[in-house]
Amino acid sequence: MTTKLVWPLRSGKNSANTPASLALDTFPLWFLRSSLRSGGTILKCDASAGSSIFFIFEIDLIKTSKFIYMRIAILFSCLILFLNCEDRKSKKNDMPEQETVSKKAEKSRKKTVKKLPERTFPELTEKNAMEFFLHYEKENKENKVRMTTDFGIIDILLFDETKFHRANFIFLTKQNYFKDTQFYRVIDNFMIQAGNSDDRKTARKRRKIGKYLLPKDTKRGFTHERGVISMPSSEIDNPHKLASPYEFFIVQQRGGAHFLDGDYTIFGKVINGMDVVDKIAAVETDEADWPLKNIYIRNVEIIE
Repeated sequence: MTTKLVWPLRSGKNSANTPASLALDTFPLWFLRSSLRSGGTILKCDASAGSSIFFIFEIDLIKTSKFIYMRIAILFSCLILFLNCEDRKSKKNDMPEQETVSKKAEKSRKKTVKKLPERTFPELTEKNAMEFFLHYEKENKENKVRMTTDFGIIDILLFDETKFHRANFIFLTKQNYFKDTQFYRVIDNFMIQAGNSDDRKTARKRRKIGKYLLPKDTKRGFTHERGVISMPSSEIDNPHKLASPYEFFIVQQRGGAHFLDGDYTIFGKVINGMDVVDKIAAVETDEADWPLKNIYIRNVEIIE
């Protein structure tokens, strides 16, 4: 099946005698090229005066259509193949990157996760505490500590005669227990008491160390004179006045508080910083003797 077309080289009026004539600006050029390649023939070149230049050519519509469809099919197949190759490349590129990111994240976690120090002591209880401190005091002979408070420094000498209480205080110091505890009970011209706090961190520290008591040790010849360090009895039911191991008080009363003798264990004394003790004792308190402004122990360190 063939047909004749009159094609203008430039835009202009179509031939009135050729219904199939199409203007160049309304018919795709690629169709013309495809038609010629598939067997189309230019029959006439009309360059009449006063008219546009026309090409008259004959084409086989069936052959031309097949040729065009074939080209479209080839182009479409190439496009699919190209996109498929691109997708495979992108997947290949993505995989190593994901693995790299995963490995980097794993290495980062390994670097940031710090190993917790191994526990070097058992959780203390009333059953094992005395045996633990019996061995601990033999290996830890330190007996001088420096206490840094909001009001200044207090140096304390711990008595070797009360070995369990000395060992207990050294042990708690090495565990950083006293850091950020408070002077929570203050009575001017009597004593200042410390080693506790309303902060949950203090309770967590106690749970980690353990729940235990120490028996009183009152027959060493010490009395509650000004400046001594003594251990209060525990708040729990305590008929034998077992001492609360986490707390202590410093006698501030001039002339001493000898009515406490025999009931509480004296295990040290202030050797420097009684002026700091007096400043703490003079602060304003509430009805429960708690300072209106918290007074912290910032640090306790062993000096000898």
